Amino acid sequence: MPFKRIADEPIHVHAREPAASYYQLSPFVWRERHDFHIMLRAVPYSENPAEKIARVYHGASRDGLEFYLDQTPAIAPGPSSDDGDGCEDPTVIRSEGEMFVYYTGWNQERRRGCLMLASGPDAAHLRKRGVALASNAQTRNPKEAEVAFAGDGVWRLLFEFSTGEASRIGLARSDCVSGPWDVGAAPFECRPEKWDSWHLSPGPVLAFGESRTMFYNGASRDAKWRVGWIRFDATYSSVLERCDAPIIVPAAARGDETDIAFAASALAEGDLVRIYYSVADQYMRRATIHRT
Repeated sequence: MPFKRIADEPIHVHAREPAASYYQLSPFVWRERHDFHIMLRAVPYSENPAEKIARVYHGASRDGLEFYLDQTPAIAPGPSSDDGDGCEDPTVIRSEGEMFVYYTGWNQERRRGCLMLASGPDAAHLRKRGVALASNAQTRNPKEAEVAFAGDGVWRLLFEFSTGEASRIGLARSDCVSGPWDVGAAPFECRPEKWDSWHLSPGPVLAFGESRTMFYNGASRDAKWRVGWIRFDATYSSVLERCDAPIIVPAAARGDETDIAFAASALAEGDLVRIYYSVADQYMRRATIHRT
């Protein structure tokens, strides 16, 4: 299933203070009727990591490129210590009239992350539901959730976790979109000598026919992240096809910018796929991919 990138455009965000002065990344975009909606991570500029406390904001757009953020965060840190030092990397799932938002909670003192869940009728009325997947010895600091309904009628949670000095992708199952989650075997591994030889992180999943394609994030040991793709069967039990080279590579980094492209969400429009991604952990773009 080859893909060809045919366009790449910046995302523009209009916001009031304080969000206007934050840098914004992790754009999760979805459609409701004629409008596009976004949830993103907004982070204050600071040299001190303890002061870079992220919030999750919601916004809307008519064209999918120019978004207007709400005045206040949809998800703010605290009062729990599990997310008291940051709310990051939102993933939105609409199910049976309810909005479910998985996000990463951060505890700076313990240097610990966990996957958390909020839900409600819409972005303005979310209620925190606590830890959805805790950090443990097997799956340390889980984050970057991707939630998908599989062909066997069971939900799948794909997530990033750390092991040693590397990031890997975990896979969990549940009968309900809100969990609880049963963690199983990893869906795939790194490949020596390739662009995804050291780090892996999940990206958006789209269904094409009976298969499921994930636009995942991978990196070499020097953490130069790129976006590629992998195709599973409908139950994520076997890999059918996997790219040799990435489909999204960022432009050359400027100054002290990090060399990173990181996919957060995707929308299918016929034979086109719109991939929303972050660059250098600071900017957001939309790549248009043609599926042949």
